[in-house]
Amino acid sequence: MKICFFTENGFLGKVPRNYSNMRTDTAWICALNADHCPIGNMHNCTEKYDIGIIIIPKLCIPLKNHVINKSYVEYPIVDQLKRICKKYAVMQESTFWYWQDATIDLQLWFYNIYTNADFLFCHNHDDINYFKGLTDKNTYILQSTMITDYVKNQNIKNDGVIIGGNFSSIYRGFDSFIVAQTFDEPIYVPSTGRKRDSESLLPVNHFPWMDWLEWMKTLSAFKWTVQLGTPAAGTFNMNSSYFGIPCVGYENLHTQKILHPSLSVKEGDIYEARKLASRLVRDKDFYKKCSEETMELYNTHFTEQKFVEKTIKILESEL
Repeated sequence: MKICFFTENGFLGKVPRNYSNMRTDTAWICALNADHCPIGNMHNCTEKYDIGIIIIPKLCIPLKNHVINKSYVEYPIVDQLKRICKKYAVMQESTFWYWQDATIDLQLWFYNIYTNADFLFCHNHDDINYFKGLTDKNTYILQSTMITDYVKNQNIKNDGVIIGGNFSSIYRGFDSFIVAQTFDEPIYVPSTGRKRDSESLLPVNHFPWMDWLEWMKTLSAFKWTVQLGTPAAGTFNMNSSYFGIPCVGYENLHTQKILHPSLSVKEGDIYEARKLASRLVRDKDFYKKCSEETMELYNTHFTEQKFVEKTIKILESEL
């Protein structure tokens, strides 16, 4: 089966396993031995594929430091996908509703790409019925995965707790910040494209932007994480699980619910999340149980091999 991903990334061809910034989209491409073609370069593609998977870029939504990329809007994306691929799917980017922050013409543009697809991929169980209802198309979870060949574990545990995102509605950073205070440890935050300048007013420590392998090495040295973010790819929760780091989070996130069942709470239930965080600190047996449980669940459900088996089965069913 020949597979190609179409994204805003600028490279052509394969993703090598030693790629240092192996975030979710590139890990999917690498694990499936798929090709990659930049969206704006599809007209130059002479290959034919059984399946094409497009991730519609966030650049089409006006965010901080971003502008609407009109070259994508004016580009014949659907025609090119149908020319190159026997079937194409759209893979959800971010939360299921984020594209509705765009102008109406862009919302219609998004909708057109979705409705012309043969089937859809999404991040979480709660997303499936949304996209099925939006398009009447078969919708499947394309679960997050990792290429771990070059991941380094520091095998030490620093003081501090890491929260999974910045202080915006997508990451729900303030929710995580409140729960993280329960640990009575320094609080660390990654830097993403949604980081606000005013976050420096808060008693948190920001990591500089780093590529994925450096991020994983940094994460490995921590004992606790909190991610009460809005459901999207859930890679932070999965990254934590790989190292056996217990993560407190909302249960509507696919990776959280499966990998951290003893630490998952209903969306908005910060009260219960704080109780669980407090128990992790004071109850060593509970911490040990959560750590061992999440590592076992990762190996059962989220290894690269499991991802490939599940995904190939879905793709074969759609051909």
